Amino acid sequence: MCRWIAYRGRTIPLEHYVTEPAHSLVSQSIKALESTASTNGDGFGLGWYGDHPEPGRFREVQPAWSDENLRYICRHLHSHLFFAHVRAATGTPITRPNCHPFACGPWLFMHNGYVGDWARLRRPIEALIPDELYPSRNGTTDSEALFLAILGQGLMASEVKRDPITATALALAKVTELVGGIEGGHPFRFTAALADGRDLYAFRYAANDAANSMYYRQSADGVVVVSEPLDKEHATWTPVPDNSVVIARKDALVEVVSLKEFGLARTSRLPQLQLQMSA
Repeated sequence: MCRWIAYRGRTIPLEHYVTEPAHSLVSQSIKALESTASTNGDGFGLGWYGDHPEPGRFREVQPAWSDENLRYICRHLHSHLFFAHVRAATGTPITRPNCHPFACGPWLFMHNGYVGDWARLRRPIEALIPDELYPSRNGTTDSEALFLAILGQGLMASEVKRDPITATALALAKVTELVGGIEGGHPFRFTAALADGRDLYAFRYAANDAANSMYYRQSADGVVVVSEPLDKEHATWTPVPDNSVVIARKDALVEVVSLKEFGLARTSRLPQLQLQMSA
């Protein structure tokens, strides 16, 4: 499984979390401690917001630990909201378009997870992407397809405008139905971050499987959300409950909210409930 970090707060250099800590993201690319894949060497990526509405991105197919440019970039890039991701591929090619994070308009997204039976479900899941957004489909991963499906639930190219959490919950409900529902369906894991340059949302969800790990830590500088702690001070990191979203909005305290409040309850009635909501 992949490893990632997302930060929102005071403008800081990316190296503060990507390369400097004892168990930094680069260190996790060599030896992750809370992942089924201890090595995450199938590419890496950075995404950040600066002076433009759309995010900047840098993605490469080589391992993060072997790219000397990464340390220089992280030292000199400063941002109030940034993502970093190291990839462990789960069946799709190791190419730059398949490296995270993904971007579309002002939105930035990265994912650690899995859609069971992806070869069979790729077509119906891609059908959730509106025609207006499908040209943004540059790679072949389930992650990018999920991202564009979320945008299509009311964030972009839709007559019905929804907030990011509701849009994500609706997309997750539809994908949960496609994998076969909660009882006896294929595994579906979704631990992901979504941002628009102002606010950050981080989700932890799974159906028919255990959700991938996710933690957050808040300080005077801001909040950082991670796949696993960046240091040995585990007591300073708060585990994110399953079926929850971490909300880090500008000029607001961090919230952790159950996705049940947005209609995403992991029960056998989920598909019917969500189809009624999205009608």
